[in-house]
Amino acid sequence: MQSALSRWFLPLIIMVIGAVIAFGLPLVLSNETYLLRLATSLALLITLASAWNQVGGFTGYPSFATAAFFGLGAYASAVMQQFGWSVFAGYAMAALCAALLSAPFGFAILRLKGHYFAIASLMLVSILREITTGWADVTGGGMGINLPGAGGDPLAIARISLEIMVMLAAFSVALSLVIAKGWLGFGLSCIRMNETAAVSAGIDAPRLKTIAFTISSAICGVAGAAYAGWIGYIDPSDVYDIMWSVRPIIAALIGGVGTVFGPVVGSVIYLVFEELMWRNLLTFGTGALGILIAILVLVMPGGVLPSLRKGKVS
Repeated sequence: MQSALSRWFLPLIIMVIGAVIAFGLPLVLSNETYLLRLATSLALLITLASAWNQVGGFTGYPSFATAAFFGLGAYASAVMQQFGWSVFAGYAMAALCAALLSAPFGFAILRLKGHYFAIASLMLVSILREITTGWADVTGGGMGINLPGAGGDPLAIARISLEIMVMLAAFSVALSLVIAKGWLGFGLSCIRMNETAAVSAGIDAPRLKTIAFTISSAICGVAGAAYAGWIGYIDPSDVYDIMWSVRPIIAALIGGVGTVFGPVVGSVIYLVFEELMWRNLLTFGTGALGILIAILVLVMPGGVLPSLRKGKVS
C-alpha cells in the first residue's frame, strides 16, 4: 500500500500544481493577449513533447507521427462540434479516434526499427492529410473548418484555452511519471536498452510498445482538439504540419530524452529561443534558432537535465 501511495503521490501533486496554474495564470494575465498566447503555446508544446517522450524516450522509437494524431484529433473534435456535440464530447472523440488508429498502426510499424520506423511513422502524416483534404463533404477539404463559437470574445476564449491546455500538459507529465515508475515503464526501458534480451527474458515487447504508442497518440489527439478550440479554425496544412512532429522532438532532445521532466525543461528553453529569434531576427530567425539548438545539444548531448544531474557539461 505504501509503495502504491508513493507512486501516485507525485503525479497527484503535479495535477494539483497544474490546476493552480491553470486557474490562476489566466487571472494574472487577464488582458495580456501576447502572454496568454505564449503561455498556451508553451503548455501545448509540453503536452506534445511529454507524449512523444513516452514512445521516443522511454522506448527508443523515434516517432514522427505526432502531427498525424494531432491533426486527426483536431478534425475529430471539429466535426463532432459541427454536428452539435459538446466540446468535451469532441475531446473524447479525438482521443478515441487517435487510439483506434494508433493501436493497429503502431502494432504494425513498431516491428520496424531506426530510420525505417521513423519513415513509416512520417508517412501516416501525409496519408491523413490527403484523406482529410479529399473528404471535403465532412472536413471542408482544403477550405478547412470554422468551429462553432469561434466568433466569441477572443480574450475569454484565450483564457479558457490556457486553462484547458495547462491541465492537459499537467496530465501528460503526470501520466509520463506514472508510466516511468510502473510496470510499463520498466518494460519499455528494457526494450530501449536491449529489445532482443528483453524478449528473451519474457517481456512482451510488441504489446508494451503498442500500449505506449496508443497512449501517446491519444494525448496528441486531445491536444489537437484543444488547439482547434483555441484557434477556432483548422485546415489540413495547419494541423498536419510536420512541425507538430518536429518541435516536440527538439524540445525533448534539449531537456533530456527518456526523462520525465526533460520535455518540460526543453519546451521552456525551445520556446524562449524561438520567441527571441523571431522577435529580434525576423529574417534569419529559423536559421539562428537552429544554430542555437545545435550548440546546446553539442554542449549537453544528453540534454539539460541529465547533464545537470551529472554535475558537468562536456
